Amino acid sequence: MPAADPTQSAFLELAGISKRYAGVRALEGVDFACERGKIHAVLGENGAGKSTLIKIIAGVVQPDSGRMRLAGSEVSFATPSAANAAGVVCIFQELSLMPDLSVADNISIASPPRRFGLIDAKAQRRRAEELLSEIGCEDVNPLRRVRDLPLSRRQVVEIAKALGKRPQLLILDEATSALTSADVEKVYAMLARLKAEGVAILYISHRMHEVEALADRASVFRNGRHIETFDKGRRSTADIIQLMIGRDIAAQYPPKPARNAAKPVLALENLCWERQLDRISLSIGAGEIVGLGGLDGQGQKSLLLALFGVLRGVTGRLTVADREVRPGSPAAAKSVGIALVPEDRKTEGLMLPMSIADNLAIASLDALSTGPFIDTGKERTAIQRAIARLQIKLDAASDAVSTLSGGNQQKVVLAKWLMTDPHIILLNDPTRGIDVGTKQELYRLMRELADQGAAILFYSTDYDELIGCCDRVVIMYDGRIVRELEGDDLTETNIVASSLNVDTDTAARAAHA
Repeated sequence: MPAADPTQSAFLELAGISKRYAGVRALEGVDFACERGKIHAVLGENGAGKSTLIKIIAGVVQPDSGRMRLAGSEVSFATPSAANAAGVVCIFQELSLMPDLSVADNISIASPPRRFGLIDAKAQRRRAEELLSEIGCEDVNPLRRVRDLPLSRRQVVEIAKALGKRPQLLILDEATSALTSADVEKVYAMLARLKAEGVAILYISHRMHEVEALADRASVFRNGRHIETFDKGRRSTADIIQLMIGRDIAAQYPPKPARNAAKPVLALENLCWERQLDRISLSIGAGEIVGLGGLDGQGQKSLLLALFGVLRGVTGRLTVADREVRPGSPAAAKSVGIALVPEDRKTEGLMLPMSIADNLAIASLDALSTGPFIDTGKERTAIQRAIARLQIKLDAASDAVSTLSGGNQQKVVLAKWLMTDPHIILLNDPTRGIDVGTKQELYRLMRELADQGAAILFYSTDYDELIGCCDRVVIMYDGRIVRELEGDDLTETNIVASSLNVDTDTAARAAHA
């Protein structure tokens, strides 16, 4: 592909684009443009119009009015296939993979290589290996079923699938939110290569450090309108956030109250599971937020699943409120007051075709029933209270939960479990892929729940979140807790050093080298 010509006009141009859903404005009179050989960030809160914008560009939905030009020619894509044929390829946050097919099948599903009229399986496998190699992810076996891959590897497959379409305009919607830090660096390198080849790149992310590292230009959207476009370095992070939410932001994290030693609500002693958990001992008191840190894949997610009764063969001692328990299922964990907000809200936390109301009520049906029948009055009241408590933005509780923005879907997952009145709340990277405004709401809610006596175990891949939200942070490495940090010791340097299982002095010398 030829290098970008810096004198050329915009590769993609939108003029007066508007879109409404059932009378609700998603986009209003949007003018927007991006160039070849540039990474253009699209920023805004959930519900700002970003998803509608990229769906129109990618041919998923049609605008009510306005025009779109690509490479100087007016276009209107009736389907995603038509957009792909024109070189417009989108990687959505919601994966489009078929779980029961292999990695190779998924990557070539739209146009598999053929021989004598039949699919050439060897060529398809070679193609998958080449595309995965382009991202630096040769460790993914092209013959494995997608269902058997962890979420981070499925995201890699989605990216390889998009690369196979050889895009001229590549749109990434939170494409790194499920990746490990090592894979994020590989995606950065891939984007730099595509940029050098003259590909136009639209990059949607709520991770401001990614935007600062990658974007040449950024456009902010709010309430369906294009607010401002600016070049790299022209706006501070605080400026950008204010443009996104339309108001000055309060402190990002709520203050941490001084806490006395609280009686443990949850206590673990020598918890082990296969090779992923190695003699985990930990206690969490009422009103305490304890963070789980460390590099991704060191056993943090397995620990949360073990506590929620998902894993079989867990050994060791687990005590809840001075009573030894051994949850053999999520239902058993729920019965002793444990709730888990899972990693992937789409596949593990929600039933997307069902209504918002049904998703909210599903975990607390026992409490909402009288005998064998659901008390509809009690159910309605509980649902309305949950919607108000988490400020879930919706048209009607009877709408499918899939119609909500990502941040509001995450609020539904959290509200569903809060309706069970849990004493122990397990959070698995709950702010992944949601906007800064919604993150702040969740931070405040976490602290409110802790102040009301809940014990919270919070896994996050964001070091700032761990420092800002948690009273203590335990660092896991190779299935073990290697260090506990609190007070003045709870710093990014100490988290990074402990995550790499090196001493703090070594990390400090490296930082100043």
